[in-house]
Amino acid sequence: MAKSTTSLREVLRAPAGEVSLADVDPRGTPVAPGDKDATKVQMIADGAELSSLQEKLYAEGVSGGERRVLLVLQGMDTSGKGGVIKAVAGAVNPQGVAITSFKKPTPEELKHGFLWRVRRAVPGPGMIGVFDRSHYEDVLIGRVRELATPAVIERRYKEIVRFEDQLTAAGTTIVKCMLHVSKWEQKQRLLARLDDSTKRWKFNPGDVDERALWDDYQRAYEIAIERTSTQTNPWYVVPADRKWYRNWAVGRLLQEAVSDLAPRFPGADYDVAAQRDRLIDEAD
Repeated sequence: MAKSTTSLREVLRAPAGEVSLADVDPRGTPVAPGDKDATKVQMIADGAELSSLQEKLYAEGVSGGERRVLLVLQGMDTSGKGGVIKAVAGAVNPQGVAITSFKKPTPEELKHGFLWRVRRAVPGPGMIGVFDRSHYEDVLIGRVRELATPAVIERRYKEIVRFEDQLTAAGTTIVKCMLHVSKWEQKQRLLARLDDSTKRWKFNPGDVDERALWDDYQRAYEIAIERTSTQTNPWYVVPADRKWYRNWAVGRLLQEAVSDLAPRFPGADYDVAAQRDRLIDEAD
């Protein structure tokens, strides 16, 4: 299969200025390599390439390099953050991946600024970190549920941009993906959970309550993207109604970002020939 030369990052990148999620088709498949089956085949090839790149990045980190990658996943409930992690992170060596799921802040976390727990979860050198939800919860739920004043929310946008700029300056490549699922598709996925006894543990009655605030959440996402999508750390809006496309798209976005780093295996800091001779000459 011919590999597309079109950068998915350019296609899915959030526009500068005003953002309208209503203009993005949740069932769209921009730049997909084909239908569902063809895309799954391509995803296997993409995963193999990402795995090779990750091994080199990890080797760099072990050898003293400072570069690392952070994949941020945000989206409404059932948008597929867990599915993406399984499909994308599962394609690479788990030794080089650090996954953090951000839940409701603990009493200890509430004693600190909202970025405190996030800073503690930033991936180490050579690692690919994945945030299942993130620091953006504090400007999404915080805005919709009025857990903070408008002035505090506005200040948090600026703190987030400054925080991400600091990470980038220190060697972190950030890939921010908003998984854009439709209200109709979310309903189908919630019903599917209720209809499957092995999936009911995923269902939360509160999810139905949150649906009443759907429009408020969509607007909160739009504003968050407008305020925090920068030239250095842009947002990517990923259509998420089709799981096969969503998984491929996030994997491709991550692959493109790591590929740009062009990681390389570090050279040996010892005399290779001398060490071979030592092993050959030693007594068995």
